[in-house]
Amino acid sequence: MNKRHISFGDLKIGKTARQHINDCLDNNWITMGPKTELFEQEWGKLFNYPYNISTSSGTDALLVSLLSLYEYGAVKGKSEVILPALSFISTANAIRCAGFIPRWVDIKKETLNIDETQIEENINDNTICLLPVHTMGRPCKMDKICDIANKYNLTIIEDACESHSAKYKGQYIGTFGAMACFSFFTAHACVCGEQGIISCKNESLSHILRSIRNHGRSGPYFDFPRWGMNSKNTDLTSAIGLEGIEQFWNNFKIRYDNMKRLRNGLDKFSDIVWFSEEDEGNINCPHGFSITLKEAGKRNILTRVLDEADIEWKRNFGCTPQHGAFEGDNYQIGKFPNSEYVGNNGVHVGLHHYLSKDDVDYMIFNISKALEKC
Repeated sequence: MNKRHISFGDLKIGKTARQHINDCLDNNWITMGPKTELFEQEWGKLFNYPYNISTSSGTDALLVSLLSLYEYGAVKGKSEVILPALSFISTANAIRCAGFIPRWVDIKKETLNIDETQIEENINDNTICLLPVHTMGRPCKMDKICDIANKYNLTIIEDACESHSAKYKGQYIGTFGAMACFSFFTAHACVCGEQGIISCKNESLSHILRSIRNHGRSGPYFDFPRWGMNSKNTDLTSAIGLEGIEQFWNNFKIRYDNMKRLRNGLDKFSDIVWFSEEDEGNINCPHGFSITLKEAGKRNILTRVLDEADIEWKRNFGCTPQHGAFEGDNYQIGKFPNSEYVGNNGVHVGLHHYLSKDDVDYMIFNISKALEKC
């Protein structure tokens, strides 16, 4: 097959986005304002999220959500947040930046998500929050997680950055917890370039989140009843995102078809690879396509072929507590065996909506060539 470049994600500015950007320029309004308000409203309409608070990134969405826990009795430097030991680093970074202690729980290799059967044994008197991550757009076992949260009176914050429009047992991801955090980075199903949003159900909480996003401010005057930070986005990024919302379901279908085409094209390798599977009755967000080799030590065979074919790939994150950023926590090798394994033996590639069927077939051809050597 003819060689081509396959990017992990992409962004193309179309007519709708250009019109919204020109509105910003014509009105000399670049910072957060009317386009952001419109983006928040339209995002809420997509999935019936009642209250939506834009932020500068998905990471800031997590941080602002976590900071709201101080309104409900959290203690800086003492309260703990349970999260998976494998996810993008922003999940753990936000917990640390908010002043809390991350309490890591291992994942399941075949799902990339937190092992819900290990959550309860990690709960103690300092636990305040469960922070499940719907990794690669695959929903966590939210019924089990909600049962645990209710039993111990814990807040759930969903890291839904990679799971726009995913469904668990017919219910949209982002509607299970008190808050859900989304990212609109270039690789995601809805793209702003850089931006995030917090979706929640409670009006009082939404006011707190808006306050924290704006330095802890209470209104138009310089009154700051709580600690906060500048986590605001700009109207320029919201202007781009409005096109993503307008085209969301069409783009989602393309990405979903890409996911199914790629999965079906690689089906003969199911005995040697864990792929991005979709549980019966659930809907994955086609954020990325994960390939974790069942036999350790062969990832380089796969990545070498991907590099030669000019197909962008990313490591499956790595076990978070064993990154250098967290070495002071003294977690030893073997503490989180599944997270360690996936981080060392898995990669993921893109599924974005600018890929053609020929692009996906090119990916199938080259991934198959690599897996035949594994």
